[in-house]
Amino acid sequence: MSSRTAHRVNTLIAWFFIVSMIGLFVFAGCAGTQNSSKPGAQLWGENCGRCHNVRPPASLTDEEWEVAGLHMRTRANLTGDDAAKIVEFLQMAN
Repeated sequence: MSSRTAHRVNTLIAWFFIVSMIGLFVFAGCAGTQNSSKPGAQLWGENCGRCHNVRPPASLTDEEWEVAGLHMRTRANLTGDDAAKIVEFLQMAN
C-alpha cells in the first residue's frame, strides 16, 4: 500500500471515528445526572481523575479535546452541559 493510500485510509478511519462520536453525543441526549452549577475546572477535577490520570490541558489540541469530551460524556455519564464546561475549561487552559 502506498503512503498516499495509507494516508487516505487513516483519514477515512479518523472521520468515521469523529462522526461516530458525534452520533453518540446526539443520541446520548439525556444521559447523565442533572446539570451542575459547578465550573468546568471543578467538574474536571471531580470527574476526570476517577478512572485515569488526568492529562494536562496542553497535551491535546482544541479539536482533540472536543472529540475527547464527546467520548467521555458517554463514558463518564456526564450531562451535555457539564461535558461542554469541562471541554471549554481545557481549551481555555490549553
